[in-house]
Amino acid sequence: MPHFRIVLAYDGTDYVGWQRQANGVSIQALIEDALHSIDGRAVAVAGAGRTDSGVHALGQVAAFTIERALSPDAVVRAINAHLPDAIRIMSADEVPPSFHPRFDAIAKTYRYRIWNGEIVSPFERRYAWHVTGALDVEAMGAAARSIEGRHDFAAFQAAGSDVATTVREVVESRVLRIADCGLRNDCGLRIEDRGFPQIRTPHSALLAYEVTGTGFLRHMVRTIAGTLVEVGRGRRPVEWMADVLASHDRAAAGPTAPAAGLFLVRVDYPE
Repeated sequence: MPHFRIVLAYDGTDYVGWQRQANGVSIQALIEDALHSIDGRAVAVAGAGRTDSGVHALGQVAAFTIERALSPDAVVRAINAHLPDAIRIMSADEVPPSFHPRFDAIAKTYRYRIWNGEIVSPFERRYAWHVTGALDVEAMGAAARSIEGRHDFAAFQAAGSDVATTVREVVESRVLRIADCGLRNDCGLRIEDRGFPQIRTPHSALLAYEVTGTGFLRHMVRTIAGTLVEVGRGRRPVEWMADVLASHDRAAAGPTAPAAGLFLVRVDYPE
């Protein structure tokens, strides 16, 4: 039976997250329902990460096994035909049965988008956190870099989480001035990221916090983003970020940023 890996993108605004749940419609449930129609049986789909309610993805990865003999291109067409427009399978390839999208991943990249202007574009309101008032982007960038490396990130974990360890490794952590890139849309971003939705208006100030790590705790990226905004507003110094990290105390960190600004950009695997 063929085992497939798919890469999918979705607007998570109207969904309860990746994981199938009893209290709403999830991305995983919709894909499994589509595969049931295609394969004529229940098909379990494993994902690389459990994006929360309202969180989006540009490069979520999932895998499943079906009995029906289909080419990767046919898999893409067949699943997309059963999905709402807010969810799209971007690519598929056949992989060994041993492949697991979560356990085989070596890194993930998330991007948190902040619209820093007095008025938010109606085309951005579902995909960014609207923060008014000037932000010190340089200070935010310095604070972001201070958490790179292997640390205990308990201070940035959602309250009540149950994990074996809160130690994680952040490979890269940076703040980008997206609006400064103009129409070139390079701004140091990788070529595969250039399909990222960016609606520009005069006097806009679109920022992005981008972080790559070997693993993340629940709400970790959103809590880091909320803490960085506190630094950007001048309420806390750059050095406070390291103090929060060392505290291991969620109460010491800033607020959890809204889900709307968060995107899972990609998942990396060994070549």
